[in-house]
Amino acid sequence: MQSKSMQAIILAGGKGTRLRPYTTVLPKPLMPIGDMPILEIVLRQLKSAGFTSVILAVGYMEHLFRAFFQDGERYGLKIEYSFEKEPLGTAGPIALMLEKLEDNFLLMNGDLLTNIDYQKLFNSHRESRAAATIALHKRTVNIAYGVVDHDENGRLVQYREKPSFTFDVSMGINVINRASIEKFVSPSQFLNIPDLMMKLSENGELVNCYREECEWLDIGRVDDYKRAIELFESDPEKFLPNMLCKR
Repeated sequence: MQSKSMQAIILAGGKGTRLRPYTTVLPKPLMPIGDMPILEIVLRQLKSAGFTSVILAVGYMEHLFRAFFQDGERYGLKIEYSFEKEPLGTAGPIALMLEKLEDNFLLMNGDLLTNIDYQKLFNSHRESRAAATIALHKRTVNIAYGVVDHDENGRLVQYREKPSFTFDVSMGINVINRASIEKFVSPSQFLNIPDLMMKLSENGELVNCYREECEWLDIGRVDDYKRAIELFESDPEKFLPNMLCKR
């Protein structure tokens, strides 16, 4: 089942300090991957998945976003802008645009390279009638040291040389039900997504976790940004199938 109207909020207001010196010139979501900004890749993916409207939550260098994406007509999307004077976290900006939001909406970071099926994620959320759905990705962390476990008396329990640990991590992509979160957000209140999700769960609301085999990179660090460029350029069709010729 596809929603008749799908809406997304894209968080694009951060300064990208971990990606300096690149982000002294451009905000992180406008950093190029291949021959287009990573945010343009996201917008084209959302359009292909059936989304019709996008609100860009902007702050740092907001004029560049307006100049580049304008009203979204050339992407087949309706693009609006929500400006935050001070950083409000990853969930705080929602309060500034509540009156514009549909019953369910996608909330995501604007600096992600992924080929997740956005429509499948959105429909999974709607069908579950959840307050929120968090998209997850498996990430393995390699420890370069010997890890020692001991009991409360300091006696050795286990010794593992350079182990690897696998975690489910948030992709920075969520689907949220507006009515479920209205009482937890307020204008000018700083709030991050983990805190919002925990408030929902602690108040008895259903928060689902969604898993899908897909590529995913957050370009927040220089190494990940370089990997994202390599990944995209090695197979652009994986991220923009049948769309590169339509630019």
